[in-house]
Amino acid sequence: MAAAQAGDAAAYNALLRAILPLLRNIARRRIANPAEAEDAVQDALLTIHRLRHTYDPARPIRPWLVAITERRAVDRLRRQGRRAGRESSIEEHGETLAAPAANTGEARVAAAELRAAVAELPQAQQTALALAKLEDLPLAEASARSGMSVGALKVATHRAVRALRRRLRVED
Repeated sequence: MAAAQAGDAAAYNALLRAILPLLRNIARRRIANPAEAEDAVQDALLTIHRLRHTYDPARPIRPWLVAITERRAVDRLRRQGRRAGRESSIEEHGETLAAPAANTGEARVAAAELRAAVAELPQAQQTALALAKLEDLPLAEASARSGMSVGALKVATHRAVRALRRRLRVED
């Protein structure tokens, strides 16, 4: 690692090849899913690359590598846990995800109700909604096209969405 810190690319390449089995072992011990474990190894390699200048050659390298890899594996597990709390399998809800066909009576009524609700909004809110949400323009461009400041555009868009939710009785 000292040679790699000094700019020796061949030494750095040799180091990375030599530590890869250790990193994989650590990640696989922590993470059951092989793909997630490999992703943790890749995260560790990136971190090692980014922080290689912080390694102190007077100290052993193994504890430094283990600490980095353990932390990346734990980060990966935390991400999995957060994701699992927010996501559900598509197979469980497959039939509920299908959007109603555009030609059904229910869809036409909903579209007409939405158009009527938008038409009742103040002009500034209609403009902000059309540019920021429907056309999905960047705020700077939407601001330039509407003549409103970015802050005013954000406020008008927020108020428009809130008014539509209230009018259409949509839960947040």
